[in-house]
Amino acid sequence: MNRRIVITALGIAQILSWGCSYYLPAVLARPIATDTGWPFTWVVAGLSAGLLCSGLASAFTGSLIQRNGGRPVLIAGAILLASGLVVMGLAPNLPVYFLAWMLMGVGMSASLYDAGFGTLGRLYGKDARGAITSLTLFGGFASTVCWPLSAFLVEHFGWRATCFTYAGIQLVVSLPAFLMLVPAAPGIAGSGIAGPPPSAGSSVHRPTFVLLACITALAAMIASMLSVHLLTVLQLRGIDLAVAVGLGTLIGPSQVGARVVEMVIGKYHHPLWTMLASVLLLAAGTGLLLTGWPVTALALILYGAGNGVHTIARGALPLVLFDPYRYASIMGRLAVPSLIMQALAPSVGALLLDHGGSSTMLGVLFAAALTALLLVLCLAQVRSRVGTSR
Repeated sequence: MNRRIVITALGIAQILSWGCSYYLPAVLARPIATDTGWPFTWVVAGLSAGLLCSGLASAFTGSLIQRNGGRPVLIAGAILLASGLVVMGLAPNLPVYFLAWMLMGVGMSASLYDAGFGTLGRLYGKDARGAITSLTLFGGFASTVCWPLSAFLVEHFGWRATCFTYAGIQLVVSLPAFLMLVPAAPGIAGSGIAGPPPSAGSSVHRPTFVLLACITALAAMIASMLSVHLLTVLQLRGIDLAVAVGLGTLIGPSQVGARVVEMVIGKYHHPLWTMLASVLLLAAGTGLLLTGWPVTALALILYGAGNGVHTIARGALPLVLFDPYRYASIMGRLAVPSLIMQALAPSVGALLLDHGGSSTMLGVLFAAALTALLLVLCLAQVRSRVGTSR
């Protein structure tokens, strides 16, 4: 199968998977709460429950991709997302609504970036870096495509019909794409991955793994907290809602723009430099947010660029730090702390806002970014020592 066709199929599926899961509550949460009378905070908490389930399932999902390739896992992910959306659309009460999110959470572990990265790594081995970057370019348009679509569907047909529509899209678009356009992963001998087979006993270098897991978890905390509370933070700092929304729109183009730059220059440097650039940009963005207007626009551009490049770094760096044979399973294990942090961060952010205000929350995020920067430097030092010892 042509590589561009595979990446395009996975990319379109990424847009739809992100749009009907992670980005869904941004548009549907308020209509769901208004229509059902369920507390708004509990409606939003459904996503947190889904992310927790995704985190708990991600290691198992990664091991399945490692053994069987990505296609069967992606197929299962589309079916699980569709099933969860149907259950959500039929939900008569909150327990059933949370059950829907739990189903979707398992589906998210088999559908979003980590599953896509694992699939590409299994197909292309060490040559997957460019494909991973291209996949993130597609994913960067998920909110741009699906938020307006969700708003249109809710306005004209209601939130339950919107859920059913997205379920149908998963079954009519994503599922056939996986069946027809994503090839079965080759056997290990034909995968193009150099090095000894897993049975040869290579092990993951634990300090490297722990450092990388902590870095990605901190970045996930920053992104998750800001994605939920950014407009509130900006308003608390004296910016009108309309202006805050306009400023928030700078993040998406900044993410995509940074990914395009990385796609052009990435082949000329080690992915560790990409990770370093991402946390530097996150630190610069969160630090400038603390200073407030009029540098808020620059802060959000830097933050968006850092968040966009980080997605590439967390997919590309394990390809060179660890045994490529085990890439899919390692990605699944790395995703566990990040997804759990994503699930908890919005609630932690709300507590920080309630008890300390926007400056406290932004201060915590800035400290997290600086910690991630320090850990990247430690990772570079550890890898230098490991390379020297070999």
